[in-house]
Amino acid sequence: MKLWRVADVMTTDVVAVPEDAPYRHVVDLLIARRITAVPVVGRGGRVVGVVSECDLVRKIEVAGDWPRVLESPRCRGLRAKAGARTAAEAMTSPAVTVPGTLSLASAARRMTSEGVRRLPVVDDNGRLIGILTRSDLLKAHLRADADIRTDVMDRIGGLVLGATGGTVQVTSTGGVVRLRGVVRLRSAAGRIAELSRDVPGVVDVDDDLSFHVDDTGAAPGR
Repeated sequence: MKLWRVADVMTTDVVAVPEDAPYRHVVDLLIARRITAVPVVGRGGRVVGVVSECDLVRKIEVAGDWPRVLESPRCRGLRAKAGARTAAEAMTSPAVTVPGTLSLASAARRMTSEGVRRLPVVDDNGRLIGILTRSDLLKAHLRADADIRTDVMDRIGGLVLGATGGTVQVTSTGGVVRLRGVVRLRSAAGRIAELSRDVPGVVDVDDDLSFHVDDTGAAPGR
C-alpha cells in the first residue's frame, strides 16, 4: 500500500512574493487570487516567512485611538507590524514549513499544533515547491471505495494470512470500511482494525470481526 504524503496532495501552483514586495501589492494579490496568505521567499527561493490576512489587518487594528500609555510588549509589537511597508516587515517569521515527504497525518498534526491553516512545502534546501492547505489534506477522502478496499486488503493481508488463522472480508462504502469474519486471536482482530483505520481515505471502520482465543487478558469478546 502506498503511504500518501504531502507531495501527493499539495498545490504546486504556488503564489509567492519577494521580501521587498510592497504592502499594497500583497493585499492586491490576496484579493485577486482569493487566498488568505502568501509565502515570502528570499534569495534562492528559500521560504523566509508567510504574510497572512491576519498580519496585514494590523494596520486597521491599531488605527485610530489605540492606547499608547503603558503599552504591553504585545501592543508595541502590533504597532510595529502595523507600520509595515513591505512583505518582509509584515510577515510572520520563521515560517512553519514541511517537506514533501512528510505523511499526511504528520502534516495535519503539525497544522494543529502550530495553529496555522496552510504550510509551505519546501525541498531539502528550503526552497518553495508547493503549499499544503486544509482542503488539500481532505483530498485523501475523495478516493474511490474500490481503491480504499484494495489498500486495506494490502495492509492487513500479511496479518490475516500469516498469524490469524482465519478469514476476513472487507468492504468500503463512502469511505466507511466494514470488516467481517473470524480470526484466531483477539489481538490480531484489534490490529486489523487499527491498520485499516490508517489507510488514506478511510472515514471510519465498522469492526465486525470475531475471534476464537482472547490473548489480551481483557473481558470476554464476541
